[in-house]
Amino acid sequence: MMPDLGKYAFEVLMSYAVSLGLLVVFIAVSLRRAAQVRRALQKVEERKNG
Repeated sequence: MMPDLGKYAFEVLMSYAVSLGLLVVFIAVSLRRAAQVRRALQKVEERKNG
């Protein structure tokens, strides 16, 4: 059940939406960067083990 937010309902809900959006963006950027680093490390290991 959602609590009554009164006259600030829009602002509160928008702040939640922005926060969730930023979390999604940060997670996506982190996963993408992790994949890039993993590929770079694999290339280094392949050159090392040649």
